[in-house]
Amino acid sequence: PGWVVLGVVKMLGGALLAYLAITHMVPVERAVDPNQMYLAAYEYVFPNYGWAVAATALFVVISQLKINVTNAYAGSLAWSNFFSRVAHSHPGRVVWVVFNALIAFMLMEMNVFEALGDVLGLFANIAIAWMMAVVADLVINKPLGLSPPGIEFKRAHLWDINPVGVGAMALASVLSITAHLGVFGPLAQAFSALIALGTALVASPLLAWATGGKYYLARTSDAGGSVLFAPAAGGREVRWARVESSSEEGGSYQRLKVQHCVICEREYEGPDMAHCPAYQGAICSLCCTLDARCGDLCKPHASLSAQWSAVLRWLLPRRSWRYLDTGLGHFLLLMLVIVPLLAVVFGVLYQQELRALSEGALALAAQADVAGALASVQQASLRSGFLKAYMALLVIAGIVAWWLVLAHQSRKVAQEESNRQTHLLVREIALHRETDRALQDAKQSAEEAREIAEHAKLAADQARRAADLANQAKSRYISAISHELRTPLNSILGYAQLMGEDHSVPPHRQQAVAVIKRGGEHLLSLIEGTLAIAHIEAGKLTLDARPMRFADAMRELADMFELQAAEKGLSFHFEAAGALPEVVRADEKRVSQILINLLGNAIKFTAAGQVILRISYAREFAAIEIEDTGPGMTAADIERIFEPFARGHAAVSSAPGAGLGLTIAKMLTDLMGGEMKVRSTPGEGSLFCVRLFLPRVHDAVAGAARIAPGPRARRGYEGARRRLLVVDNEEADRELLGHVLAPLGFELRTAASGHDALDLIAAGYRPDAMFVDLAMPGIDGWETIRRARRLGLADASVAIVSANAFDKGLDNDVGIAPEDFFVKPVRHTELLDWLERRLALQWTDIAVRPAPAVAAPRAMQPPSLVRLRALDEAVALGYFRGIMNQLDDIDLAQPECAAWTEAQRALARQFQFEAMGRALAEAAEAAEGAA
Repeated sequence: PGWVVLGVVKMLGGALLAYLAITHMVPVERAVDPNQMYLAAYEYVFPNYGWAVAATALFVVISQLKINVTNAYAGSLAWSNFFSRVAHSHPGRVVWVVFNALIAFMLMEMNVFEALGDVLGLFANIAIAWMMAVVADLVINKPLGLSPPGIEFKRAHLWDINPVGVGAMALASVLSITAHLGVFGPLAQAFSALIALGTALVASPLLAWATGGKYYLARTSDAGGSVLFAPAAGGREVRWARVESSSEEGGSYQRLKVQHCVICEREYEGPDMAHCPAYQGAICSLCCTLDARCGDLCKPHASLSAQWSAVLRWLLPRRSWRYLDTGLGHFLLLMLVIVPLLAVVFGVLYQQELRALSEGALALAAQADVAGALASVQQASLRSGFLKAYMALLVIAGIVAWWLVLAHQSRKVAQEESNRQTHLLVREIALHRETDRALQDAKQSAEEAREIAEHAKLAADQARRAADLANQAKSRYISAISHELRTPLNSILGYAQLMGEDHSVPPHRQQAVAVIKRGGEHLLSLIEGTLAIAHIEAGKLTLDARPMRFADAMRELADMFELQAAEKGLSFHFEAAGALPEVVRADEKRVSQILINLLGNAIKFTAAGQVILRISYAREFAAIEIEDTGPGMTAADIERIFEPFARGHAAVSSAPGAGLGLTIAKMLTDLMGGEMKVRSTPGEGSLFCVRLFLPRVHDAVAGAARIAPGPRARRGYEGARRRLLVVDNEEADRELLGHVLAPLGFELRTAASGHDALDLIAAGYRPDAMFVDLAMPGIDGWETIRRARRLGLADASVAIVSANAFDKGLDNDVGIAPEDFFVKPVRHTELLDWLERRLALQWTDIAVRPAPAVAAPRAMQPPSLVRLRALDEAVALGYFRGIMNQLDDIDLAQPECAAWTEAQRALARQFQFEAMGRALAEAAEAAEGAA
């Protein structure tokens, strides 16, 4: 109602503007032009006529934009609703907005708007008939009980065609249009709109009464939806879908339930949903409209095709019924719609062109008598042209209609087959469900028993996972502690090795160095043992099987431990049963580790008596026995002797040790696929039996040839000097490698981080080999290697020197093999052996001569204090390019400082920023003292 009041006010305002235009001498036929109306009104507002014209133009443009946008959007709603029902497609309203705009542009270019005035007059009668049919249903049919009291909008519950609304609208439209065309005289022509209004208002309740209101709702709903409508009789209550049922107590409405759409998977309230038999679930209104697969299974009797077929069967004789559902029948029906539609379109165009020609003929009538004949000829030509175009379009329309019919028929056949297969599948599924239900009953008892077993297994898995997590946490802790201990231990053992090899150290200091070395090696053995256990438990320890000189290795072990036994006053016997193989395939390091742990324990815990090492070999298996006359062990000791840090009661205070040797030996034996047993008698001694699979290498000569030669003196090497790059964030470790490698003749450069190393490489330094740490600030060692190879060091040999023992043997993308990985503390001999293999070095026992003395350089004059401070800032930041730029600036400003800047460049290229800082401090102090 509010919008009606506003509309009346706007109409009165328009009448006022038209009156103003007429009073300003505007012709009556032009007084309805918005430009004339607004111009007349704005002349009263603005004193200047130009301002009034500008305001009128602006207001007209804005009004037209608003009207056109509103019409385009309203038209898009109509197009979208129509095509979603007909074509089951919903591309979006924006598409139809553009579509409407294109139609308007086409009509404007064709100058059809004049003819559309008559068309809109006809359409106004149709619109009034439609609106009054709706009004009649709301204000007459529903109060009288001729139609449901509410408004149902769900397509699944409605007949496609309701004879009440469609019939009333069609009847009112036909009568009003006939009157509008003047068939009933001028009086009826003037009141054609009222004829449409009254006819629809009367026809709607009459048709509702005649049909009994059965075409409003087509189906019922079991889930709170609509029920079939029947007119009220005798005071019976009329129910409908959208009316919420009230509770019997208190009259309060029940809360609407939310349902889930099986297609779009969105949630809607119950009255907005319908049950779809095709999808076997609730479906929303939009999905129901767009779906083309179901074929209206929910209301097969209420579809448009079914209704149309019923009407035709009612009108036509029975003998023609068999042609109704054929392709030819559908084609004829479509043509009955297309032919009148094309006739109306071409009639409008014809009337427009005829009017234009008539106006042109009237203009020529005053000039000559030939004008009438010319107009007649033009009219005949125009009529003939439009008739030909109409016939051509009829052919095209027939082809299109036939194509649509064929496409519909093929889709229908395919859909029927799909529905048949779906029905068979659903039936088979139902049968399978019955069979499965019977099987489930039979399996129920077995499932209960299995659930009990699953619970027990779950408890065991949880306990195992807890143990695994504990082992992983222990491994991470051991790895971290190992890393922290190996870093300082690398310096301790490294310098101990250097001092032990230095003949200038006095003998009494050599003894102290030996004590330091033994202490470091003992600490290293504890770390290695703990880490080995962690590696084995974590599954990261791998075996490196190679040819091993088995017989020689066993004799060397016997000779080594015979000396240790003699120092303790024990008797040591080595007994080899039969001939031992010269070469076997095994991990020599792990085999030696097992035997060293067992023999070391035997000698360590035996106070008097003897230790016997027995070895036999048969069928690819080596049997090793180690017997001692020590304190022996009880049965309780034997049960826990292989646990970490566990020792027998008799050995608790007899000898030092951490209690890891037997644990590691047992784990390594199991890892190698062997077995270890122990027998012991308290007070008499113990016997350890080890059985290992060590396959013989029959090509003993070739196997022995692959054994590395014994140690030899290495004081230099032959050939050109080789360049090495050491990348490590620990200064002590860098200096240690420098002290080891520089005396041998290597050209050595060091870098404190990966970025420093990359800057050095970018500056042109090309090393033959690199030693890289992994844990460094900035980028780690792996990334440093990757970037270095991208900078051109693809052929340089690279070795990892790290305290991260867990990373050794892991897969990597830079091609670092386990033999290229050195774990701190590094043994110098292993490092030199690696350089020999990678760089093909030939060692010599001749020491490298020191570089010849260089003549004393000329006096170096430092630059001014201001430039010293600028350079010091770049050095403090460690900015290599900034340092070089500052030195270049000093050379330009103070050429006499060239010797000093050259010395600083040399330090910068070696990234000796700390030395540069000290030199700058000394130069600054000297400059301040001179000032």
